[in-house]
Amino acid sequence: MKNIALRSTKIFPLIVTRAALVSFLLLSAIIGDLKGVPPFPPSARFPFYLLLFSTYGLSALYILLLSLVKTERINIYLQCIIDVVVVTYLVYITGGSTSIYSVFYTLIIIYAVLFLGKGGTFVVASLCVIFYGLLLDMEYYGLLNPLFIAVDDYPFQTSYVLSRLATHLLSFYLIAYLASFVVEREKKAQTLLAEKEDAFKQLDLLHQSIVESVNLGIITINRSGRIKSINRAALEITGFTFAEVIDREIYALFPRLEEIKHSPEKKDRFELEIGTKEGKVLILGCSLSPLMDSGGEQIGDILIFQDLTMIKKMEEEYEKSRKMALIGEMAARLAHEIRNPLATISGSLQVLRKDMESLNIDERLFRIIMRGKEQLENFMRDFLLLARPMPGSFSVVSLRELLNEVLDALRYNECWHEGISVNNLMEGNFSFYANPSEIRQVLWNILLNASQAIADTGVITVTSRHLPHGFEIAICDDGCGIEKKDLKKVFEPFFTTKDRGTGLGLAITRRVMEDLGGRVEIESTPGSGTKVTLFFPAKVMEEQKDGASSRC
Repeated sequence: MKNIALRSTKIFPLIVTRAALVSFLLLSAIIGDLKGVPPFPPSARFPFYLLLFSTYGLSALYILLLSLVKTERINIYLQCIIDVVVVTYLVYITGGSTSIYSVFYTLIIIYAVLFLGKGGTFVVASLCVIFYGLLLDMEYYGLLNPLFIAVDDYPFQTSYVLSRLATHLLSFYLIAYLASFVVEREKKAQTLLAEKEDAFKQLDLLHQSIVESVNLGIITINRSGRIKSINRAALEITGFTFAEVIDREIYALFPRLEEIKHSPEKKDRFELEIGTKEGKVLILGCSLSPLMDSGGEQIGDILIFQDLTMIKKMEEEYEKSRKMALIGEMAARLAHEIRNPLATISGSLQVLRKDMESLNIDERLFRIIMRGKEQLENFMRDFLLLARPMPGSFSVVSLRELLNEVLDALRYNECWHEGISVNNLMEGNFSFYANPSEIRQVLWNILLNASQAIADTGVITVTSRHLPHGFEIAICDDGCGIEKKDLKKVFEPFFTTKDRGTGLGLAITRRVMEDLGGRVEIESTPGSGTKVTLFFPAKVMEEQKDGASSRC
């Protein structure tokens, strides 16, 4: 059925065209006949109309042949043979050698070229020559009675008949040759065009494959600043879908791009911060180049970029490690240079304390000196803790017990006041393997900051929850909060906004948590409070089990 439908699509237009031509001849004949100038001899009226009406029946026969004859070439040959016979009869009844309808032979030859090729066309041309020649010969020798003259009154000489035959023979073969030549050239042109189109498609496919395969984001922008194309990597980096960005202004996605593009200082490479659909901030390394057409005229721009967020984080981590290494080196030297004089001062103060009354020493000044000494000792302790782990062995730590110890100790600190209340909502008791002194210091640093943030009245809330890969504890306060500009600096050593702070507490907290394989995060809103979340990995709990097993 599929092959029949395919043949129908190619042959059916030929059948329709033939029927249309017959209809035109029939209409012309009727009009001419009504006006008294018929296109046929009077004696040929009935055969002429009969032939034209019979042609409609032949069209139905040709349609039937589509299903009966499976081969297209044979189908066309059958139609050509029948058409040659029909045209020969038409020529015979309309004047024989003088008939103007012999031109229809050329139409048969032309459509044969389209379906049968060069060889088949010359076969059909030869068939036309044979039938037309036989008709002229049979009329000349009296074997056929011309409908327009008496039997014994044939008016044409031998030279006329031969010239007509030669003229038609030459024209038939010349038309067959020229038509074949034109059709073959056209087929070659189509083949070449198809090859070029295929090569272009392959090149375009290769280009698209390269663009889609690279891990760099590539966006093309027109002169109006609208996105005309975007590759897979660009969509993955930005988190948008194709429908969300196509034909959208590029400056909506890359806000600072317009400023950089029109800046007097052109940069080949630059960095941009953009916000993703999920609200994340990405750092992109970008390159903006002009997009040219084949004539060398700029039609837009090409933006190429890659995600540098992880690289920047690694650079920050490296810088932090470098600073910590420097601090460790400084701590080792300071410990030697300061501890010995500090020990001497402490010892001397202890002796003076015993003889305060006999030596008439001002007690207020003595307390100031002692407080200064204690501050210096606390600073040295924090400084050494930041640079290296606190001495002490790892053991099983009960988070609830440590939290209660720290809260009890914090209530006797000078920063604590009656307006502070604690809401401990910890669920269960989290036990894990760590250095208890370091975990105690972490909790102390965070709870101390929370209590110092509450000026009058406020609540410190402690919550906990299990995670698929560990657990977390969150300490929240409703104090003054942290300014946005300071939030990125809170983990930097020596950064503080307090008059008496060392700026080492959160830096120590971060170092301890990272040594455990966990992390610390801070969220804060100025005027509303701060939330500090400690994430402990599952491995610290597994190490506890391993340690218990080994002791058994």
